[in-house]
Amino acid sequence: MALLLAGCAGGGSEDETAGWSAQRLYSEARDMMNSGNYVQAIEYFEKLEARYPFGRYAQQAQLEIAYAYHREGEAASAVAACDRFIKLHPNHPNVDYAYYLKGVANFYEDQTILGQMADQDPAERDPRSARESFNAFRELVTRFPESKYAQDAQLRMNYIVNALASHEVSVARYYIKRGAYLAAANRAQYAVKTYPQAPAREEALYLMIVSYDQLGMADLRDDARRVLQANFPDSPYLEGKAPVRSAPWWKLWKSGI
Repeated sequence: MALLLAGCAGGGSEDETAGWSAQRLYSEARDMMNSGNYVQAIEYFEKLEARYPFGRYAQQAQLEIAYAYHREGEAASAVAACDRFIKLHPNHPNVDYAYYLKGVANFYEDQTILGQMADQDPAERDPRSARESFNAFRELVTRFPESKYAQDAQLRMNYIVNALASHEVSVARYYIKRGAYLAAANRAQYAVKTYPQAPAREEALYLMIVSYDQLGMADLRDDARRVLQANFPDSPYLEGKAPVRSAPWWKLWKSGI
């Protein structure tokens, strides 16, 4: 019986990392990352953190795990890993990167979701990830204005603002097609007030004109037209000519991490 039990005990798969130092675990995990094997890299980083939780390698492993999840396309896990790092190490020298990576993970998650919902009614889309991405970038820029990630974060914030404004306009446009003119006017007005610097504001004002005209609200229609004329004197909308739209906004960002 003793020999049988010994044989069973020895028959399982052995952990090749048993006895590895923290430095070797980290080095092997980095090699896996560089080769694109993010799943294996995450496994090694997690073992490193579990076996050597108080060393400098463990802290770095937490950030590396977040990045690996992001590259593997696991946005929710990447964001959770970033949040965990921020909570555990609020004063870490690299905490600015955690905020940046959190914003980036949400940024691409939002584009992926909206791309998959391209044929869905605009009113049913929820750009939640875009808002969370904006909040993470804003936290980075506010707390760490000198961070090397701050400039890119600011560019992405500007993009997100334009994207959110475009989303509101697309919803208003959808409502007009459905004949829901009051709902269209409200969404267009929200875009104008909330995102006053966004390029989509021009079309939002035009949609307000159309909606108020259909509702018989002449005073509000004329007010919207005056605002459009004052801010966009050369707008094709003033002549009833809608410009050709570019690709959907979630497909326009080319940068990566």
